[in-house]
Amino acid sequence: MFRDLFETVNAYLARDPAARGPLEVLLLYPGVKAVRSHRRAHWCYEHNYKFLARVISQGSRRRTGIEIHPGAKIGKRLVIDHGMGIVIGETAEIGDDCLIYHGVTLGGTGKESGKRHPTIGNNVLIGTGAKVLGPFKVGDNSRIAANSVVLKEIPPDSTAVGVPARIVRRAGQTADYAARVDQVSVSDPVAEELAAIRRALCDINTKLQKTSEEL
Repeated sequence: MFRDLFETVNAYLARDPAARGPLEVLLLYPGVKAVRSHRRAHWCYEHNYKFLARVISQGSRRRTGIEIHPGAKIGKRLVIDHGMGIVIGETAEIGDDCLIYHGVTLGGTGKESGKRHPTIGNNVLIGTGAKVLGPFKVGDNSRIAANSVVLKEIPPDSTAVGVPARIVRRAGQTADYAARVDQVSVSDPVAEELAAIRRALCDINTKLQKTSEEL
């Protein structure tokens, strides 16, 4: 337990430039408090003390603004930056070394039973306001850009952008730390396609004008 807490605090220090020391992270960061409470709630949930599990999780929600269902499974060294408005559903699973920003939802579509929420791989970044909805997997080392809505599986080493999210594939390349925390410098495939269409229309217009002048 202490080793897990030590690793979590170090993960915050490595990823949050505003963190000024381990004591500050341990005592004041809502993400750390939320995950610590979730560990207790999940133990109760797994041992069929489900009412007590919900009491713990709802108390943590009121204190931190982060709602994690006791049934969710969370890996090691999860960093929740700011955290306000995060919702993580009952059957969601999060791997190791993930980074989640505020306003994120790991939810269901309201149509399934059983496994209803996403499985997040290792070393995944989920940007501010992103929604990941459904019982699919987000592959290792992937990034979900801010305010994206993800409704289908994301392969490893990929970036998902837009509403609904589309994939900019980066197969075979693991993003380094600087790239993983950059939520701004990501390609928008829809914008790129629109730009290509505009260029094609300009070329056609130029050719038509040239043909008209020759006639």
